[in-house]
Amino acid sequence: MDDNSHLKATLNTWQLWGIAVGLVISGEYFGWSYGWASAGTLGFLATTFLVATMYTAFIFSFTELTTAIPNAGGPFAYAERAFGEFGGYLAGVATLIEFVFAPPAIALAIGAYLNVQFPALSPRHAAVLAYLLFMAINIIGVKIAASFELFITILAIIELLVFMAVVAPGFHIRNFTAGGWAGQNHFTAGSLHGMFAAVPFAIWFFLAIEGVAMAAEEAKRPSHSIPIAYIAGICTLLALAIGVMLFAGGVGNWNALSNINDPLPQAMKIIVGPSSGWLHMLVWLGLFGLIASLHGIIFGYSRQIFALARSGYLPSVFSHIHPRLQTPWVAILAGGIVGIAAIYSDRWITFGGQPLTANIVVMSVLGALVMYAVSMLALFRLRKTEPQLERPFRARLYPFSPIWTLLGVFVCLASVVYYNRVISAVFCCVVGAGYVLLRLTRRAVAE
Repeated sequence: MDDNSHLKATLNTWQLWGIAVGLVISGEYFGWSYGWASAGTLGFLATTFLVATMYTAFIFSFTELTTAIPNAGGPFAYAERAFGEFGGYLAGVATLIEFVFAPPAIALAIGAYLNVQFPALSPRHAAVLAYLLFMAINIIGVKIAASFELFITILAIIELLVFMAVVAPGFHIRNFTAGGWAGQNHFTAGSLHGMFAAVPFAIWFFLAIEGVAMAAEEAKRPSHSIPIAYIAGICTLLALAIGVMLFAGGVGNWNALSNINDPLPQAMKIIVGPSSGWLHMLVWLGLFGLIASLHGIIFGYSRQIFALARSGYLPSVFSHIHPRLQTPWVAILAGGIVGIAAIYSDRWITFGGQPLTANIVVMSVLGALVMYAVSMLALFRLRKTEPQLERPFRARLYPFSPIWTLLGVFVCLASVVYYNRVISAVFCCVVGAGYVLLRLTRRAVAE
C-alpha cells in the first residue's frame, strides 16, 4: 500500500453540488434560530445578509485556489504553498478543528430527533449509531458516498420547500417584524450588540461549504465542475436560509422559536396542529438534512486528515488508502473516534460553565474563520509569488472580493471571541500545542 497514493477522480458536477449543499443544509433545520434570541428577526436577517456577502466573496476567491491546486488537503495545500510549513499547519489544523468538531453536534441532533419518536432510545447511543453507519458508507467507496449525499440532499431541499408551502397560508409579515430588532420595535445601540452576538448562528447557515475543496482531487473535471458546484451551492443555501427564516418567523410568535432545537416543526405546529400528518412528516424527514450534513462532513474531515498525514503533518498511518475500496479508511475511523468521544464527554466536561456540546459549534466556527483568513492571505501571496500558475478560474472582483472576505472574517472572529472567551482560549491552546508537538516530532526525525 502506498501512503502517497492519490485519490481516484470519480465525481461529477452534480455530485459536487450535492456535497456543497449537503455539508451545510443541517444549518437550515436547527441552530440558526438562537440568533433571534439576541438579535431579533430583523437584526438576525441583517446579520445573515452580511455574513452571506462574506461567504459569497469568499467562494468567488476560494474557487481560484481550489481549481489551481486541486488537492484533498484543500486550504492546507494552498497555505503551505504560499507560506511554508507554519502556514500549512495553521490552515490544516483550523480546517481539521472545523470539520472534526461539527459532526458531534449534528449527530446529537439526529439522536434527539430519533428520541422524540423512540423515547427509549438514548440520544447519545443513536448519535453513535449514525456515526458508525455513515463512516461505513464513506469507507465503502467515494462514488457511492457522493451519490448517497446527492440523493439525501435533494430530499432535504424538497422537505424545506414543503415546509414553506404548508405554513405559507398562515404567513403574515407583521408577525415577522414584531419587535424585530433585538426585541425592540426600532434599531438601537442594543440592536447592534445583539447582531454581533448572533454572528455564529448566521455563520451556521453556510459553515463547511468550503468542504468541496477536499473533494477536488476526486473530481473528474475540477476546473469546470468545482466553480459551478460552489456558486450554485451558495445560491441554493442563501435562498433556503432566507425562505426558512421568513416563513418560520411569519407564522406566529417568533420568540417561542428562538431558543429551541426544532424551530421548523414547532412553526408548522402553529399552522397544522400537533396531530397533523404534515408535522409527523417534517419530524421524520428532518433527519434528511441532518444526515446529509453529517455524512458530508465525515467525507470532508477524512480528506483533511488524509492530506495532512500524506504531507507529514500527522502520522503516516492516517494516509493509508484501502487497496480495494480506494478510500482513506484510517482517516475516516480516526475522526469518528474523536467525534464519538466528544458525544460522551458532554456528560462531565464543561467550558465556560456550559456543556461541551454547547461549545463545539463555536469551536468549529473558530476553525472555519481562521482557515478563511489564511486562505485569502494565501490567494494574495500566490498571485504575487506565482503569477504564472495556471488558474482555470480567477477570483471574481479581485482584489475586492478577498478584501471583503478578510474584513468580514475579522468582524466575525472578533465577535465570536468576545462572546466566547473561554472556548476561544481552548482553541488557541489546541492550535499552539499541536504546532509545538509537530516541531518536536520533526526535530526528533531529523536527528
